[in-house]
Amino acid sequence: MAEKVVTELSQDLVNFLQGEKLVFLHTTDFETGAPNVAAISWLLAISPKVIRFAVDPRSRIVSNIKKDGRVSVAVLGPDSCYSISGVAKADTENLEGVALKMIKVEIAIDEVRDVMFYGAKLLAEPKYEKTYDPKLAEKYDTEVYTALKKG
Repeated sequence: MAEKVVTELSQDLVNFLQGEKLVFLHTTDFETGAPNVAAISWLLAISPKVIRFAVDPRSRIVSNIKKDGRVSVAVLGPDSCYSISGVAKADTENLEGVALKMIKVEIAIDEVRDVMFYGAKLLAEPKYEKTYDPKLAEKYDTEVYTALKKG
């Protein structure tokens, strides 16, 4: 059976990507040209065609995107594994209202593929625990997601 490729997120994926999800961002390393993977969680689906995430402006992710904006995001859930590809653009200004130095990166989605191997269904999404002060984590989460929603 041919792989189904669509050009935007389903409503289920938009709903799923509303924060606190572990996803894997794939970029091309600006120095070596090799694939680069980073785990991120401050990410929101703004619409079926746009994903935004927050990242430290000193991150290698930013240098990679400035050199080559083509990216993909691997999402585990709902029920499957998805590869979301598009072109990313990093802001130069810090996110307003966020105590941490963070910038917004926006991905214009080109394609979405269900990449789960044949005959399988994902039963649970990955879980993680923040290992720093829970009250501080909640404060940062609130600040970052509020700023990402503003655009």
